[in-house]
Amino acid sequence: MARDLNKVMLIGRLGADPEARSTPSGSTVVNFNLATGESYKDKNTGQTVDKTEWHRIVVWDKLGEICRQYLHKGSLVYIEGKLQTRSWDDKETGKKSYMTEVVCTDMQILTPKSQSDKGGQMPPAPPSSVYEEMPAPSSPKASAPRSAQVSEMPPSEPPKDDLPF
Repeated sequence: MARDLNKVMLIGRLGADPEARSTPSGSTVVNFNLATGESYKDKNTGQTVDKTEWHRIVVWDKLGEICRQYLHKGSLVYIEGKLQTRSWDDKETGKKSYMTEVVCTDMQILTPKSQSDKGGQMPPAPPSSVYEEMPAPSSPKASAPRSAQVSEMPPSEPPKDDLPF
């Protein structure tokens, strides 16, 4: 019997410090943008092309507090969660707007401890400093279902010969 799966795993760097706020019911919600990069060789020119993709991350409650406290611009982080698309009516245009976000359920800080303080030096950026060249997207504040837990074990990759494809 086939089952649906909505799972996202990302490793990237924060484009800015996390933004925290509280809901009227007292829950903490933290938002930040995460940049992931990839490189490929252009078939026509033979040159390496760097590409950055921005992801909007939403983190709730205790895990959100941890993100607010320990993450900052440039932090390298592993994020696991699910995709969620929400919609709203734009007050200025009256049109329906949509935003897809990653609701984070697990987070691992990958920045070395010696570099995780705000005063510490961040690891070098990827080729062409693609994370610094592109501005992080901005969006209105969001609300999302609460779900957060902190994993105690770092993520691991399955053995290459154990892949299902």
